[in-house]
Amino acid sequence: MTKEDLTNCYDRIKPYVHHTPVLTSDLINKRAGAELYFKCENFQRAGAYKIRGATNAIMQLSKDQQQKGVVTHSSGNFAQALSLAAKSLQIKAYIVMPSNSPKVKKNAVLEYGGEVIECEPTIEARQTSANHIAKTTGATFIHPSNNLNVILGQGTSGLELLSEHPDLDYIVCPIGGGGLIAGTALAATYFSNHCKVIGGEPEEADDAYRSLISGKIETNSSANTIADGLRTHLGSHNFPIIKKHVKQIIRVKESEITIAMQLIWERMKIIIEPSSAVAFAAVLKDKEAFKSKKIGVIMSGGNVDVNNLPF
Repeated sequence: MTKEDLTNCYDRIKPYVHHTPVLTSDLINKRAGAELYFKCENFQRAGAYKIRGATNAIMQLSKDQQQKGVVTHSSGNFAQALSLAAKSLQIKAYIVMPSNSPKVKKNAVLEYGGEVIECEPTIEARQTSANHIAKTTGATFIHPSNNLNVILGQGTSGLELLSEHPDLDYIVCPIGGGGLIAGTALAATYFSNHCKVIGGEPEEADDAYRSLISGKIETNSSANTIADGLRTHLGSHNFPIIKKHVKQIIRVKESEITIAMQLIWERMKIIIEPSSAVAFAAVLKDKEAFKSKKIGVIMSGGNVDVNNLPF
C-alpha cells in the first residue's frame, strides 16, 4: 500500500468521519515525564476510530456488493462502526457479536441500524456465524482488522495526528486485531521522517508481543482482560506491516490499565474505554525510554459501560 493509497482513502472518507481533536495535559506530561499528544478517537462517530476503516471498506465495494449488504463479527466497536457506516451509505449490515459483549455496545449497534446475531464468545464461533450469514444472504464479509481497506482507513487517524504534529518521536497505540497499529505504522512511514510506532498490549492477551518475537502469528488460549476490544489476534494482511514497521510492543498489567484509564478520566475529564487506556499505560510503564520525547497517543475509543467501571 502506497502513500497515495492512504491519501486517497482519507479524501474518500472525509465527509463521513470526524477530524478528531488532539488534546494535551500539563499534569499528565509531568506524570509521564514527556510531551503527550492524545489523538481523541473517543470523540469519533460511533465512539471509536473504527468507523474510518469501516467506511473505506464499504465505499470500495461494487454497487452489486453494496446492495447485498455487509457482515462482520466484533465485540463492539467495529460492530458499531460498520452499522453506522452502512446506515450512512444506505446499505444493510449484519453484525455477529459474542454473547459477552458489553450491553452498551449491543444497544448501540441496534440504534445504528445493524442486525445483531449473537454467538459463543470464541473466535471460531464468530467466524462460523459470519460465514453462514455471508453464504445465505450474499453479504460481503468485512473483517474488523485484517482487511487492507480497513487498515488504510484506520491509518487516517495517524495521518491527521502527524499533519498537526509532524515532529513526533513516537506514536503509541493499542494493539488487538492489528488494524489500527498497521495503519498507523503506514502513516508514520509515509508522513514523518523519524516517528516510530509502538504498541501497547495487555499481558493477559499478549499474542502480538509474542508474534513479533516469533515472527509468526500467535494466538491466546484465553484473554482475561478488561480491555475487551483487544481480545482478538493479528491477521495475514496486517501482520506483515506490523513486522516491518512497528518498533516494539509494551505489555501492561490489568492494574496498570485501570490506573491509566482513571488518570485520563480524572485529569483530562474525558471518557475513554479500557482498550484506549492501554496505550497510555504503556507510556507510563516505560517512562525512562520515553523521557522528554514527543509522543502521540491514540485514544482508540470511548465506548465504555459506565455501570461496570474498573475503578
